[in-house]
Amino acid sequence: MHDTGTVSPSAPAPGSPAPAPGSPAPAPAHGPDPARAGHLPSSDREGGSRHARRFGLPVATALVMGNIIGGGIFLLPAAVAPYGTISLVAFGVLTVGAIALALVFGRLAQRDPRTGGPYVYVREAFGDFAGFLAAWSYWITSWVSNAALAVTAVGYLDVLLPLHDSPWLMMTAALVVQWLPALANLAGTRYVGTVQLVSTVLKFVPLLLVAIGGLFFFDPDNLGPFQATEGSALGAVSASAAILLFSYLGVESAAVSAGEVRNPRRNVGRATVLGTLGAALVYLLGTLAVFGTVAHDKLLTSHAPFTDAVNAMFGGTWGGTVVACAALVSIVGALNGWTLLSAQTAYAAARDGLFPARFAVKRRGVSTFGVTVTVVLASLLTVYNYMAGTARVFEILVLVTTFTATVPYLLATAAQLYFLLSGRRDQVRPARLARDAALALAAFGFSMWLLAGSGYAAVYQGVLFLFAGVLVYAWMSARKARA
Repeated sequence: MHDTGTVSPSAPAPGSPAPAPGSPAPAPAHGPDPARAGHLPSSDREGGSRHARRFGLPVATALVMGNIIGGGIFLLPAAVAPYGTISLVAFGVLTVGAIALALVFGRLAQRDPRTGGPYVYVREAFGDFAGFLAAWSYWITSWVSNAALAVTAVGYLDVLLPLHDSPWLMMTAALVVQWLPALANLAGTRYVGTVQLVSTVLKFVPLLLVAIGGLFFFDPDNLGPFQATEGSALGAVSASAAILLFSYLGVESAAVSAGEVRNPRRNVGRATVLGTLGAALVYLLGTLAVFGTVAHDKLLTSHAPFTDAVNAMFGGTWGGTVVACAALVSIVGALNGWTLLSAQTAYAAARDGLFPARFAVKRRGVSTFGVTVTVVLASLLTVYNYMAGTARVFEILVLVTTFTATVPYLLATAAQLYFLLSGRRDQVRPARLARDAALALAAFGFSMWLLAGSGYAAVYQGVLFLFAGVLVYAWMSARKARA
């Protein structure tokens, strides 16, 4: 088996001619491969580690689905209920945009199947600075989102093991939820893939039970009005879409871990599309089933819509326990995947000298330093949230991640347009060029919609976070220049 710890060749220098779309990855342009030159420990150059294993198509698909679907799905039906069933139309529009983005990432990974995803594509197209911004913003997204997911998990854990609103117990539970997936990552990619596959299967069983079983208990009288708000239908679709937009963050998961996927030129694109379609199917069927089993007026005030749906379908009050277990499994799976992606993005940037070199050292197929830094930063943010009681500050930080997650999407789709328009026309069939350009433009528009939907405050705070990284870039660039 090819060792996943081997450092891939660097991208061509900015300004050099780009190869035609679909052509093999370019040859190194920044000197010898550091792994082959002996700059990495022998443990990272040896092959066949029993703890490192490349992901096949099922695990890569589970990574995409697990990262897209976290704990938010269990609240989505109630969140969009005030707009009426017209919110299902918004779901459909967003699904089309997400699939366009998924197809673009598949094309980009086919062209350059290295670990790093958006960072790799953006750096190759626009140079070091743009690549750094993509990596920096994605890295911030990962560890801040992990802290948010852990705090969300505590709310569901309280249903199973009452924490009596004790800040110390809640903080301890949040830290445990963060560190368990981190330990799986530190154990190696073999265990990351196992946890991701098992958690995806376990969380989809109850979700599909509601999504499919709810169709047998479906009552049209529960749906309420098609449009429950005043104003135009377009306004209602846009308003509900603003809530749903961020449900599809994570479509890039397989591309970010392309270096750990078997046959990435073929499997990354397939896993990205299959994972996005699977998540969309669960979202749509689940929301429709809840709409049809829970009365609209009750859904408007529901804090656990899937629990209410299970109770309406089968009676009793055991639905809360089932949904809490499913939510916890879902969140742990998402934490497992996002921890890996955070480390992989930092690894790719460190491999090119844009992040500290420690991030580029892999053991058992994983950047152990990257995983450790991610979980430590997320833990510190969690402790700060509980000790200071600054819920509003934490909410702002979570909103910032919606902006920082979208920046790499926007830059990556722009990179795809650059590759298409600057490639040699004699090597690209006009029909394929037109199709890929249309997909890239659709994905670019979807990314812009994501940015607009995040709101003024999130964009303002996000820009501050983004450009705080300029100082890090200046430091790393100065070190590269001296070397």
